[in-house]
Amino acid sequence: MKLSVLAERLGLECTHEGDREISGLNSLKDATSSEVSFLEKAAYVKDLAATNAAAVFVSKELAEHVPEGTVALITDQPYLTLAHATKAFAPAVIETAGPDAVVGEGTHISAGVYLGKGSVVGSNVTILPNTFIGDNVRIGDNTIIYANVNVYRDCEVGSNCIIHAGTVVGSDGFGFAPTRLGEFVKIYQNGNVVIEDDVELGANCAIDRAVFGTTRIKKGAKVDNLVHFGHNVELGEHSAIAGQCGFAGSTTLGRNTIMGGQCAVNGHLHVAPFNQFAGRSVVTKSIKESKKVFGGFPIMEQKSWLKLQAKLAKLLK
Repeated sequence: MKLSVLAERLGLECTHEGDREISGLNSLKDATSSEVSFLEKAAYVKDLAATNAAAVFVSKELAEHVPEGTVALITDQPYLTLAHATKAFAPAVIETAGPDAVVGEGTHISAGVYLGKGSVVGSNVTILPNTFIGDNVRIGDNTIIYANVNVYRDCEVGSNCIIHAGTVVGSDGFGFAPTRLGEFVKIYQNGNVVIEDDVELGANCAIDRAVFGTTRIKKGAKVDNLVHFGHNVELGEHSAIAGQCGFAGSTTLGRNTIMGGQCAVNGHLHVAPFNQFAGRSVVTKSIKESKKVFGGFPIMEQKSWLKLQAKLAKLLK
């Protein structure tokens, strides 16, 4: 849509000179010249100065940092304004028109499977009953999808994958913007999920779609039952995640991350590759070192955590 149309819907001013076609929304770092972004906190002013966004929702106080060629859309609540804007770009829940799904040779589709418009299923795929495959989904060759799995629209599943019963790929991430009255406005999650090749997902996992961009489970990763990945999480190649772990949004985990059961990772953190975490570890800060074994809460090296617990036990005797 035209930027002026979007601004009018949101009750913002947009000069005629700044009007242009807009294709969607994105982060400051990733936005293109046809996308709109936002700046809520002064801590991200550096990202604003380097953005390629066509326009930015920004407060009057920080508008001076908007680079030349980018339109400043002034608002006193940029994050809330973004939330309202996401609805304008949200796709239909389900398409009723368009090409039927294409299914490759040797693929078995069980009774009760729904295949959305424009989806492509590769060769020698097995999809068991009561599974939902949304619109514009891509599924690679030799993949097995067990019963009652849901793959939401625009998501991708690679080749040689296994997805066990009850798992949901592409559900909405937990995104809401608070108003000054304490009410919550939904941030429509307009990105997708990409499951790369040779990934196995256990039963009843939830992999949330990105706000914009992609939530990504990389090649060879193995995930146990009841694991949750928040929006825009990236799990590195050949990682192994045990049951009941949870990853908050925008977390990046490096290659060969190994986690025991019930671990948790806070949002917007980076975990270096080739690290291991004992069960119930809680990661509250980014980890830059590799080839370490961590445990406890707050997180520390596992051997230090065990020594600490031994000393505490002695104090209680």
